[in-house]
Amino acid sequence: MPTLIAKPTRIEAAGNKPKIIDEHIGRVNSGTVGVSIAHMTSPAGWIEPGQTPEFDEYTLVLSGVLRVSSHGGDIDVRVGQAVIVHAGEWVRYSTPEGADYISVCIPGFSPATVHRDSA
Repeated sequence: MPTLIAKPTRIEAAGNKPKIIDEHIGRVNSGTVGVSIAHMTSPAGWIEPGQTPEFDEYTLVLSGVLRVSSHGGDIDVRVGQAVIVHAGEWVRYSTPEGADYISVCIPGFSPATVHRDSA
């Protein structure tokens, strides 16, 4: 039988400003380890520490601009655009103008597998 996910769980975000992460499917909200799906809302000027995750992350921008920095440079992902960050790649996310976006991680996001840069 299908499983209804009645509401997301709000998760604390890393970064210099408060950011909303509402996990709909994943380790915290549904006990799902194979994938996580979250709705993110980030304020203008938000930036998080760099990371080298063990998961692929697929992101679709709904509003604003998501900046994805890597060793290859910066990519500004705009409304209606998407980006794929591959497992093992160093990346840092920021929202210079603020952004609303959906993030899908395979396997699901875990603090133990994100490997954030030390401060």
